[in-house]
Amino acid sequence: MQSVLLNGQKITPSKVVCIGRNYVEHIEELNNEVPTEPVIFVKPNSAISDEIATHPIDAVHYEAELSLIIKDNQFMAAGIGLDLTKREVQSRLKEKGLPWERAKAFDKSAVFSEFVSLDNTNDVKLLRLVLLINDQVIQQADYDLMIYKPADIVKQVSEFMSFENNDILMTGTPKGVGKINLGDRFTSQLYNQDELLITQTWVVK
Repeated sequence: MQSVLLNGQKITPSKVVCIGRNYVEHIEELNNEVPTEPVIFVKPNSAISDEIATHPIDAVHYEAELSLIIKDNQFMAAGIGLDLTKREVQSRLKEKGLPWERAKAFDKSAVFSEFVSLDNTNDVKLLRLVLLINDQVIQQADYDLMIYKPADIVKQVSEFMSFENNDILMTGTPKGVGKINLGDRFTSQLYNQDELLITQTWVVK
C-alpha cells in the first residue's frame, strides 16, 4: 500500500477522491461545460506517488491541486497534489462516453507533497497554492476561486460514498495545465494567507 507523509509520519489513504471542473478558467481552457454539480472521480491507493514520471507511450499532463486529508469527514491536514492525466487518452474516452480510469487512475498519477496539520477546519478557507515550473509561476489556486467549496464537496460525496479516515480530497485545478517534460523542475508552495506552510520540489523523471 502507498503512503503519504503527515507531519513526517506515514499514513495510508484508502483512496483519493478528485474533483474535476472546479475552476471556471480551467473549464474554459479545456473547452468543457460548466457543471451543475461536482464532477467526481476516484484514484486508487496504487496511484499515489512522491515523484513525477513521464510515460513511455502517452503524453502526461499536470494539474496542481489543493489537497486535504479527511478524518471523521473533517479536514485534518493540507498538502499539494498533482493530478497527472493522460490528456489524449482522456479526450478519446470522453468522445466515446467512456469512463476516465485509463487516463486518470494509472500508477503514479497522484503525486503528493508532505501534508501538514490544520489547526481547525476554517483554515481551509485561507489556503493558497502556487505552482512554478522551471522557476516560472504557472498555476495559482485559492478557496475563493473554487466553484464548489471543500465542505460542500465532502457533503455531496458522502451521499453515495464513504470517506475513510486518511483519505485524500483533491479539490480541482486552476488554469495553466500542460504537458510534463523530462527534466522539468516543479516547485509547489502552499500558503495560509501569506505564511508559507509547505514547499516541495520535484524533477520530472
